[in-house]
Amino acid sequence: MGSTAVEFKNAATSTLLELVKNRRTYYGLKGESPISDDAIERIVQDSVLHVPSSFNTQTSRVVLLLKEEHQKVWDIAIKAIEGLVAAGHVPKESFETSTKPKLESFRAAYGTVLFFVDYESLAPIKEKFAIYADKFDPFALESNAMSQYFVWLALESEGFGANLQHYSPLIDEEIAKTWGLPASWKLDAQLVFGTPTSEPGEKAVRSY
Repeated sequence: MGSTAVEFKNAATSTLLELVKNRRTYYGLKGESPISDDAIERIVQDSVLHVPSSFNTQTSRVVLLLKEEHQKVWDIAIKAIEGLVAAGHVPKESFETSTKPKLESFRAAYGTVLFFVDYESLAPIKEKFAIYADKFDPFALESNAMSQYFVWLALESEGFGANLQHYSPLIDEEIAKTWGLPASWKLDAQLVFGTPTSEPGEKAVRSY
């Protein structure tokens, strides 16, 4: 694909594409925010509400956690992996030198968005369209992934850095218990965000 300059009908298209190009993974984060908590909540709410889903099933669920509540997520993750170390499933040295510092860096951020899929809510649509029944779970996951990406994009547009993590199923039970979440919500990803303290790594783009 060429790099010829083009003009778009809507100037917002250029802005959107710049956001897409500039989105990066930031690991150096601190517990500060460039915007209000209400603005963060609006980003998460509107993103998830308006991202499409197959047959408008709207299976994505989110929990926004900030400050001390956010820190609890990573305390849970640290405790879970400490349990694996104690059981001999994870080498203690690699946990102390690599895994634990990484988890502590997530904990040092400002917030975490927990992304869930409510698969049980698909039961009626699976029955109604039985020929597609085996497709609805993957469709739900695809919709959830779009929500993750859009929230990430919007948060970075407002000055945050973020990184996407996947610590299921290690933390699922304790997460559900801590925040009283329905058993039908299945945790898929954790988006960690905060004010960047360092630049992201070099971005490699594949040529086609």
